[in-house]
Amino acid sequence: MKKLTLIRHGKSSWNYNVSDRDRPLLERGINDAYLVAGALKEPIIDAVFSSPANRALHTCNIFLRVLSIPSSELRIYDELYDFSGEYVINFIKSLDNKFNNVVIFGHNHALTHIVNMYGDKEIENVPTAGLVELNFNTLEWSGIVKGNTQNVIFPKHLKND
Repeated sequence: MKKLTLIRHGKSSWNYNVSDRDRPLLERGINDAYLVAGALKEPIIDAVFSSPANRALHTCNIFLRVLSIPSSELRIYDELYDFSGEYVINFIKSLDNKFNNVVIFGHNHALTHIVNMYGDKEIENVPTAGLVELNFNTLEWSGIVKGNTQNVIFPKHLKND
């Protein structure tokens, strides 16, 4: 069995004159990341990967802190700075099979595309700081096909507005 957890970066700010990769999180993005990370129930994680974008890395570091995972466990890959999903899918299919439980921090529309392509539950949009876990009945990442959408945690599910 392989488990893939996809997490979209928190809400980012457009108020700074910086490149897309350097955009920071808004306070709401930080708060939502803490909220969703706190809702995870003692996950087993073999590897954590992130896009190099500031907003993805900041979101990832919040999750690492909340889940008591050393930051030395984080691996950053340029191909995860992808919006179509093509590079992320290739990355997933090339993962080392010694990893059974993988977390990837990335971007939309890539993540929504992947959860709908490989999950069994239609999700219109993975929101900022949204988390979706997919389980696959395979021993090899290269062999993943349609799996099960196991866990969906979106910030709006956790708020009492």
